[in-house]
Amino acid sequence: MQVASASRAAEPPLEGLTVIDAGTTIAGPMAASFLSDFGAEVIKIELPEQGDPTRQWAPKKDGVSLWWKVSGRNKKLITLNLSKPKGQELLKKLVLDADIIIENFRPGTMERWNVGYQDLAGVNPGIVMVRISGFGQDGPYSHRPGYGTIAEAMSGIPSFTGFPDKPPALSAFPLADAVAGLFGAMGAMFAIYHRDVKGTGEGQYVDVSLYEPLFRLVESFVIAFDQLGFVKQRRGNRMEESSPRNAYETSDEAWVAVSASSQRTFERLAHAIGRPELANDPRFANNPSRVDNAAELDAIIARWFRQFCLGDCMEILKQHDVVAGPIYDIQRIFQDPHYEARDDIIEVEDAELGTVRMQNVIPKMSKTPGEVKFAGLALGEHNHEIYVERLGLSREEIERLEAEGII
Repeated sequence: MQVASASRAAEPPLEGLTVIDAGTTIAGPMAASFLSDFGAEVIKIELPEQGDPTRQWAPKKDGVSLWWKVSGRNKKLITLNLSKPKGQELLKKLVLDADIIIENFRPGTMERWNVGYQDLAGVNPGIVMVRISGFGQDGPYSHRPGYGTIAEAMSGIPSFTGFPDKPPALSAFPLADAVAGLFGAMGAMFAIYHRDVKGTGEGQYVDVSLYEPLFRLVESFVIAFDQLGFVKQRRGNRMEESSPRNAYETSDEAWVAVSASSQRTFERLAHAIGRPELANDPRFANNPSRVDNAAELDAIIARWFRQFCLGDCMEILKQHDVVAGPIYDIQRIFQDPHYEARDDIIEVEDAELGTVRMQNVIPKMSKTPGEVKFAGLALGEHNHEIYVERLGLSREEIERLEAEGII
C-alpha cells in the first residue's frame, strides 16, 4: 500500500499556543494530541524514570511500545514529579507562559499538590485548565476512581450494544477515554475563543468526565425515555430507528454492512438483490413497517448475500447505488485505495524503529492542515530545551533536581 510521508504545514492553525500535557495514560494525553496535531506546542510531563504508563503497553516491537509512538507524537517531553514541592514550583514557572494545561487525575489530586486551578490561575489568570476525570469534578461519585470501562458501562451505551441473547458489549478499545479526550480538546478551544477572540482575557477550567461525552452522543436516549418511557434494548446490529440495518455474511465468510432506512435506498437495495417487489410488500412498505418486520427482511437479504463472494456482492450493490460497505479489519484498511487516496495512513521516521506508519491528522483543513512531525520520543527528550533554554536553570540545578527525583 502506498502511503504519504508526513509533511510540514507552513502555518498550522494552533501555532503559538502552548499546552502542558500533565495527563497520564489515555484521555488527557489524547486531548493534548489533538491540539499538537494542529501545531500547538505541547509539553508533556512524565514521571522521572517511569514515564507515562503507555510506554509499557502492548503491542511492542523490540521492547518499544507502538501505542506510545502514536500517543506521544508531536510532543516535547520532560520529566517532572508534581507530588514534590520543587516539582510544583517548576510547573508554575511553565504555566506563566502557557495557554492550556490538561490533567486527568482523580479530583482533588492537583489541589493536594498545590497546583489546582485556583493555584495556577493565581500565577496566570488566562490559563485554561482541562480537567478530565471519571465522574467530573463534583457530584457524589466525583472521588471514585474512574476508568473508561466503568464510565462506558455507566453511560448506558452497553445496555443496548450487543445481541439480545448475549451479555452487554463493551468496546474493544478505550472508547470513553478517546471520546473524552476529543471533548477535552474541543472544550479547550471554546475557552481559548472566549479568552482571545472575545477579548476577555479570562481563563477558566473545563470539566470533562469520562461518562458524559458518551451519554451526550446518543441524542434520543433521554428524551425517548422521558416522553415515552422507552428503554433502548440490545438488538445486535439492528436499530429500532431504521431497517434494514445489519451486517450480512457473504459466501467467502466476509461481512457487509448495509443501511437502507429511507424509501429510495431500500428500493435500490430491493432491485440489487433481485426482489423489487419487496418495496411494495406491506410488511416493508416504509421504514416503521420494516422495523416491525426486521427479522423477516433480514432473512431475505441474508439469503442473497450468502450466494455471492464479497467482490461480487459489492459490485452488484455498487451498480445499484446501495449504501453498503465491507466490514474491514486493519489488513483490509491497509489495502484500501480510498484510505490511500486520502492519505489516512502516513509514514513517520523514528529513531528507534526506523519508518513507522500511523493514522494521519484529522479533520483535513484546506488552508491550515495539521501534521505529524515525529512519533513519540525518549523519556525526558526535551528536558534541556525546556528547563535550561526556557526556564533558565543551570546545569548544577538540573543535576540537583535529577538527584532529588524531581525531574
